[in-house]
Amino acid sequence: MKPADGTQATREEIQQQQKTAANLIRTKLDNLYRGEPSAKEELAELVRVDTSHLSKHQKYMQDLSTSGRGLAEIQTAWHEYYQNLSDPEKHEVWQEFYSAHEERAQKPKVHQPQQSITPVHAAAAISTAPRKPKLKPAAIKQDLLNRVSTRSKVGAKHHVRALFFGLSMGSLVVLILLFSFFNERFVTPFIRPGHAISATPIIVDPNSNAPVGPEPKIIIPKINIEAPVVYDVPTIGEREVQAGLERGIVHYGTTPNPGEKGNAVMFGHSSGNILNSGKYKFAFLLLKSLEVGDTFIVHKDSKQYAYKIYNKYVTNPADVSVLNPRDKPSTMTLITCDPPGLSTNRLIIVAEQIFPDPGANAASNITASGQPKVLPSNSPSLWQRFKNWF
Repeated sequence: MKPADGTQATREEIQQQQKTAANLIRTKLDNLYRGEPSAKEELAELVRVDTSHLSKHQKYMQDLSTSGRGLAEIQTAWHEYYQNLSDPEKHEVWQEFYSAHEERAQKPKVHQPQQSITPVHAAAAISTAPRKPKLKPAAIKQDLLNRVSTRSKVGAKHHVRALFFGLSMGSLVVLILLFSFFNERFVTPFIRPGHAISATPIIVDPNSNAPVGPEPKIIIPKINIEAPVVYDVPTIGEREVQAGLERGIVHYGTTPNPGEKGNAVMFGHSSGNILNSGKYKFAFLLLKSLEVGDTFIVHKDSKQYAYKIYNKYVTNPADVSVLNPRDKPSTMTLITCDPPGLSTNRLIIVAEQIFPDPGANAASNITASGQPKVLPSNSPSLWQRFKNWF
């Protein structure tokens, strides 16, 4: 054989060409026999069955296996035999092929050293091969019940753990919500001052000329209140007033100061959210215990001013007329929310100056720059703040 260029081909090249041609023929044979049971697998199955009960097709394959032919010749002969079969007979061949595969898949594999297999060896191997013991239906049922029971127990443990975790987290969330949004109802009553008036009130002589410190404050002996007064709130806006109430009792900047003619107005909280900052959330909690004739004292600029209550009433939050001048020349009005803990109404306490003589008071130089639409309220709860975010 000569190559295309006319030179003499070497022995290796000739062998390579022969291998290529042989592989091509094998591929065509594989494609040709792909639609029928493999002769090689049929031969392998013959050695695993009892030869006394062979079918017609298996006997034909046994004759081929003992004829001394090569595998390629056996495959060709088997193909011709298969093609000449009728459709029912071809169906029988396939049924035997599938049955043999299922039986082989169910038997345990025994690893043995490779050796040449003959029908005699196969028969001996079949007779001595260990067979899987067949279980009785009752044993199979009990085994399935045991497996189901084990899985049920494991699953039940996981369900109980998941349920316990879910209930724990749910309870924690509910407690946080109750504490954060409704502590004015559930927590605040246990930490705010009592509703009863103290048996030993603060004793202060309202007519005393004793030296007074520079700290501005209000003293209400009957309800044992001594709290700082904040005079530096720049506007009458709700936000600014609420910020000032964290530091004490807020003086309304659009009203006269103590010691001046006119109506000085102060506002204080009667309740508040315990998470809000500030120490004076309950400063005016017991303000409703004051009656006409009771007195209180205000310190400002190292001077002491005494006031005597002559009017007490409840009004709605929009009644801003309480900020206007009163029927007496020098008065002070104390305001807080009513009932305590809610912002439904406003409690108004009106007192006149009794010390020093109000006739010596100077006129106020404060000019009102507008009135608020609503009187200040208690500090907003977390629930209210949450709603305001949206």
